[in-house]
Amino acid sequence: MPDCRPIEDDDDAMSQMTEPVPVTPPYVEPGSATAGEFTVTTVLLGLVIGVVMCGANVYLGLYAGMTVSASIPAAVIGMGVLRLVRKNSVLGANIVQTIASSGESLAAGVIFTVPALVLVGAWNEFAFWPTTIIAVAGGLLGVVFMIPLRRALIVEDRELTYPEGVACASVLQAGTKSGSSGLGVILRGLGIGSLFKLAGTGLGLLRGSVEHATRIGGRVLFLGSDISPALVAVGYIVRLEIAALVFIGGAIGWLIGIPWLGTPPEMADASSLDIAWGLWSKQVRYLGVGAMIVGGVWSIITVRKGIASGIRGLGRAYKASSREQVARTEQNMGLRSLFVIFVICVALTFGLYKHLMGALGESLLTTLIMVVASFFVVAIASYICGLVGSSNSPVSGMTISALLGTASLLLVFGYTGRSAILATLGVAAVVCCAACSAGDISQDLKTGYLVGATPRLQQWGEIVGAIVPAFIIAPVLTLLHRSYGIGTGLKAPQATLFASIAEGIFGDGHLPFDMVWYGVALGIGIIVLDLLLKRSGSRFRLHLMPLAVGIYLPLTLSVPILLGGVIRTLVDRAAGRRQDEGQAHDPGILFSSGLIAGEAIMGVVLAVVIYLGITLQISLFGPLAGDLVSVAALAALAYLLYRIARRQP
Repeated sequence: MPDCRPIEDDDDAMSQMTEPVPVTPPYVEPGSATAGEFTVTTVLLGLVIGVVMCGANVYLGLYAGMTVSASIPAAVIGMGVLRLVRKNSVLGANIVQTIASSGESLAAGVIFTVPALVLVGAWNEFAFWPTTIIAVAGGLLGVVFMIPLRRALIVEDRELTYPEGVACASVLQAGTKSGSSGLGVILRGLGIGSLFKLAGTGLGLLRGSVEHATRIGGRVLFLGSDISPALVAVGYIVRLEIAALVFIGGAIGWLIGIPWLGTPPEMADASSLDIAWGLWSKQVRYLGVGAMIVGGVWSIITVRKGIASGIRGLGRAYKASSREQVARTEQNMGLRSLFVIFVICVALTFGLYKHLMGALGESLLTTLIMVVASFFVVAIASYICGLVGSSNSPVSGMTISALLGTASLLLVFGYTGRSAILATLGVAAVVCCAACSAGDISQDLKTGYLVGATPRLQQWGEIVGAIVPAFIIAPVLTLLHRSYGIGTGLKAPQATLFASIAEGIFGDGHLPFDMVWYGVALGIGIIVLDLLLKRSGSRFRLHLMPLAVGIYLPLTLSVPILLGGVIRTLVDRAAGRRQDEGQAHDPGILFSSGLIAGEAIMGVVLAVVIYLGITLQISLFGPLAGDLVSVAALAALAYLLYRIARRQP
């Protein structure tokens, strides 16, 4: 599952221009028969996988601030199931992964933003229809705005590699070899991830995290790690470079920032652990906020020329296609269909904003801001994903930029208070969904281009995949909130951030602006250092966004992510693979995707158990023994991942 999305991974990585993509004929020629491509079987299978992965990503994103793509596991599962029902087709499996990945991408856009409406007190719970409308409208806008850019970005621009799309195409082309064996590896990971989560959250045999803190000379020193197979798997998928940068960010915040601040007088009698978490929550994480703001702005600056070039070529491409006979592999959805969907999305969002805020003028202004911001963010996200992949797309940085831009315009027009908070978060929610959807469809359309799919059918698959899974998001959010507590048991780092910014600008909330400005200065300094490293030809780069995310996230999350990155490096070196090789057929990727899905799905199942008041807890270990057993279990899981990843696919 190479399309893991750390909420806002890379930023200046998009300035690293890759080698031009060679022009190769599609796997299935334009004149070939396409029976089995868009059928009831492929659509239903894609929707089932999309719904499952969407629910899993809701949990994972709220827990760890990261989501994963369904592309490669969906392709493997699709080939396996289609083979069983004797309807095996490369193009059919491609439709399965297209619909599935479109569905799961909605989760990221929603859980990064919508919980902020509950955290600021605007909603008491996750209202079904408003939440669903945000997901559907944002997802569809991402599809509608990206489709016209397809030819300019996917086909004509040879510098945009779309790495996850290329990897998924390799899996599909491998066909039989990847199908059955790959499915078994995924299912094994699914089972182990589920059992691990059951033993921890369900039965209490394993700790959720192992953490310790002490005071030396009034300074608090903290060490700890979450006991999570999913986080180890995330680190394996995103590789050591990103995992290490997230950890470095965590070290800056927790091993430098917290000791530097010392012990506040009002917390002198608190435990060392409480002091560490209190300083991080109220002060240190806002260093990451400042750095992320800089990263979002910098990401837009670095891709401005490529976006302008793609938009200029947009009109020429559609004019040319209207005057000539278009091959099957170049047939896009018609402009009339796109316009109708666009009008529906605008009407839905306007109705939503009118429902949230009441005032007609403010609703119209908010809708206009949302449309303009969505278009530019979709173009930027599509271009960045082509350069560095979805795994390195700074989604949160772009969303923060949209949020701050919206807030600035509302202030200029004189809007303040609760309605301005609702407007700002409402725009951010739709824009974030559109950005996540655009990044996903970009990779999917690249896959389709390489395997010879019919773009029009893929695009309709994206439409279906952006609608159906949206209806399960609100119920899953409600269940998780009532069982674990969003913002407490599930940290929901992005939503907490957006809520804090909105309340700090318009409401009664307090932002430690001194820490934000320190973070801005830190972000600028990191960009300068990274440019110097780039000029010197260094292989190590200080990409800002993953580092900023590491500051903002708890250190306990970054430790297992680093462990997974180290395992990936050891496996690649043992296999003699370069960093850009082996992604498509690496059994470690498939096993990791199973671990992530298994832990997340079991997390949702256990939320039902908790909600029903059923107690499963078993107390077998004391505090120290429990910590040791938990660490040993995580080490055993890491070794198992290494062994499975070393096997030949």
